[in-house]
Amino acid sequence: MDCKYLIVVGGPTASGKTGLGIRLAQHFNTEILSADSRQFYREMNIGTAKPTQEELAQATHHFIDNLSVHDTYSVGDYEREALDLLEKLYQKHDVVIMVGGSGFFIRAVCEGLDEFPEVPMHIREELNQLFENEGITPLQYELKELDPAYYSQVDTQNPKRLLRALEVCRATGQPFSHFHNKEKSPRPFVPVYIGLDWEREALYERINKRVDMMIEAGLEQEARELHPLRHLTSLQTVGYQEWFDFFDGKIDREEAIRLIKRNSRRYAKRQMTWFRKVEGMQWIKEIDDLEIFDF
Repeated sequence: MDCKYLIVVGGPTASGKTGLGIRLAQHFNTEILSADSRQFYREMNIGTAKPTQEELAQATHHFIDNLSVHDTYSVGDYEREALDLLEKLYQKHDVVIMVGGSGFFIRAVCEGLDEFPEVPMHIREELNQLFENEGITPLQYELKELDPAYYSQVDTQNPKRLLRALEVCRATGQPFSHFHNKEKSPRPFVPVYIGLDWEREALYERINKRVDMMIEAGLEQEARELHPLRHLTSLQTVGYQEWFDFFDGKIDREEAIRLIKRNSRRYAKRQMTWFRKVEGMQWIKEIDDLEIFDF
């Protein structure tokens, strides 16, 4: 086989990507790159739904537990490191698997990053000051007004993503999404996109049950141990922020759990919006619906 392939298993949270990725890796006797940006951090385990030790033993995984929450890590860093790793893996494999729901990271590897204009430092400082003083809500409102297209697909609980988009909006007077979809960068592999499709209500029920299982597994204690680090960007995410508000006395425990479920469902909806737009995405209803194919 002269051509190299990257099978991308995408889709929303709780859709079954891990199981499908492992099945494909075993079939092709190959390895898996995680494209779930929350699973990079070794201190965040239960709330990020990382593969279990049993699952990790079934196939070699990369980009899981490779960072600390203290580390600064960008999508550009991931693109560079993933491409370097793929170059090595393709020396012994014709097919490699990528699994995850972080669409921006997947696109960076498969197509390359878009080129964005330089942002004056004073704009960056103004937005950071706004976030520090008033929290994430004004960032959400401003982005929804300036770029509703990007707002509909971004993780609106991730201040890093909101700040970056607003920097470009304010600096250029153009929506952040205006700078997307430029010419794709050439890659030495062919991406093959596969997604697990679910009816919305069935997916939401899976998400609710997963949150209950996370709580039973000790998510509250995991979040409590990370509470002193709640200012870190890596911890500004669903499943942790809600507990931090509970620990700070802003909401009660029942409300924290309700919000984790609600925000997880909203995140899944944004993921589906993104993946529905991926050209060539092949949707399957169940893992067993996939006819294992050879190239």
